[in-house]
Amino acid sequence: MDTTKKESELLELKQRVTELESQIASEKSYAPFRPTSYYTAYYATTGFMLGIFGAMASLLFNVIGSVLTGKHPLEIIRSYLTFPLGDQVFDFPPDQNGLMLAIGCCLYLATGMVLGIPVYLALTWWGANKSLAMKFLIASVVSLAIWVINFYGILSWLQPEVVDMSSENLIVNRVPWWVAAATHLVFGWTMVLVYPLGDYVPYQKATDI
Repeated sequence: MDTTKKESELLELKQRVTELESQIASEKSYAPFRPTSYYTAYYATTGFMLGIFGAMASLLFNVIGSVLTGKHPLEIIRSYLTFPLGDQVFDFPPDQNGLMLAIGCCLYLATGMVLGIPVYLALTWWGANKSLAMKFLIASVVSLAIWVINFYGILSWLQPEVVDMSSENLIVNRVPWWVAAATHLVFGWTMVLVYPLGDYVPYQKATDI
């Protein structure tokens, strides 16, 4: 094989190597994820996690309010525990009462995490890039809607069906409407305050300077 053919073959091999290197580089290149529409899964997950802050704030609000009005500090927890246990929850001996209240607080916080999903979705859907006042308004409307649905659309008929109480609605009857409404408002307003913690910020790959 003469020199000319060798040089020609070498040139072809170099071109092939260049092509393969280019293909490998393109396959390994970083392509960050960019949502093309409303990122529902992310905001639902974030709302679930941030919902615990709203639940803690609303529970603290009720504890302080109950103490100021001369009632049991966890009166709202005892009222909610009537859903599975009926009015016997108020007659538990002290050694059982503490455990049941602890379980009730955990259930309260878990419920707040679940309710954080619709509140945060509403804030990110309707309140994105809006003023703080608008976010508070959105949270207020959604929170009050959840209160009405939970108390008068679900608990009012579900509790008598689950617990044999002669069709009595212990939660609805024991928790004044304004306390229930204020509790839900505190929950929603807290979600507004922690709203920035859930902002979606795309990951940026570190580059060499």
